[in-house]
Amino acid sequence: MIAAFLVALGYLAGSVPFGVLMTRWLKGVDVRSAGSGNIGATNVARVAGKKLGVLVLLLDALKGALPVLISLHWSSENWLHATVGLAAFLGHVFPIWLRFRGGKGVATALGVLAVLVPDSALAGAGVYVLLFALFRVSSIGSLAGGICAVAVAMLRERPIEYRILTALLFVLVLYTHRANIQRLLKKTERSV
Repeated sequence: MIAAFLVALGYLAGSVPFGVLMTRWLKGVDVRSAGSGNIGATNVARVAGKKLGVLVLLLDALKGALPVLISLHWSSENWLHATVGLAAFLGHVFPIWLRFRGGKGVATALGVLAVLVPDSALAGAGVYVLLFALFRVSSIGSLAGGICAVAVAMLRERPIEYRILTALLFVLVLYTHRANIQRLLKKTERSV
């Protein structure tokens, strides 16, 4: 019963569309009909300014971190912590409130990993920041940061459930970035 509640909490927390809510409340804009149409922090920054983009990034990370922290408090089961983190990620990517059309999940995955495998999250975020500073293309930083996060998780002594989750989140991020990958290969990817 508690496991089902925590997984549902993870999904519902992850499904809160902060990108849509913040741009609508603070700028009077629907981020889904501007820029790339994505609800995540990168498009929010493109459409409504960098400060609001950073705020959405932090909120999207928080909605991944908080349910996992709650699961750590209520259970000692590693598989449950990982499942709650996955549910939060899936909530962001497939939010019930937006007809299951959400964001790409990078910030939410970062929040999940910051709690369960903080060294992986830090390494991935560091690579993202470095590559974004060099190229001004968010997808390059996201994909390279994901590879780095997986490598660190696999090399460090972490519960197997957390390592599997890190790899699974990266596979899902590859899926959500499939159009970005095609544009990167064609050299038509947008910068911020």
